[in-house]
Amino acid sequence: MNVILGTVILYARDMHKTAAFYSQHFGLVTTGEVVEGLIELQAPGGGAGILIHQAAKSVKLGQVGVKLSFHVPDVPAFAQAAEKKGLRFGAVHQANGYLFANAKDPDNNSVSISSRAFRLRPESPEA
Repeated sequence: MNVILGTVILYARDMHKTAAFYSQHFGLVTTGEVVEGLIELQAPGGGAGILIHQAAKSVKLGQVGVKLSFHVPDVPAFAQAAEKKGLRFGAVHQANGYLFANAKDPDNNSVSISSRAFRLRPESPEA
């Protein structure tokens, strides 16, 4: 069975503000229109889309159970460009062959930028 993660659903206090955040800072495409109670955002270069759903007053937002990680080839350059548009990432961290940095969306959900998908992998020895 071929399983593909196609959509992440985020609950938001202000659906339009959250949709605008992901559109402005991460390039996801949306009409901003609420259809069937959701605002849909699509990744123009491929990858999972996001559906923004109105959070009930009882929903506790901003927990660390989920973090959205966006793949970027140059973490410091992306973070610098994002800051010019009003999104400040924390410190850039070095991991095992890649960099990453963290921020929060308008609903206090964790988001990160990471170059992990672009890291160079050592060639595997031939068997």
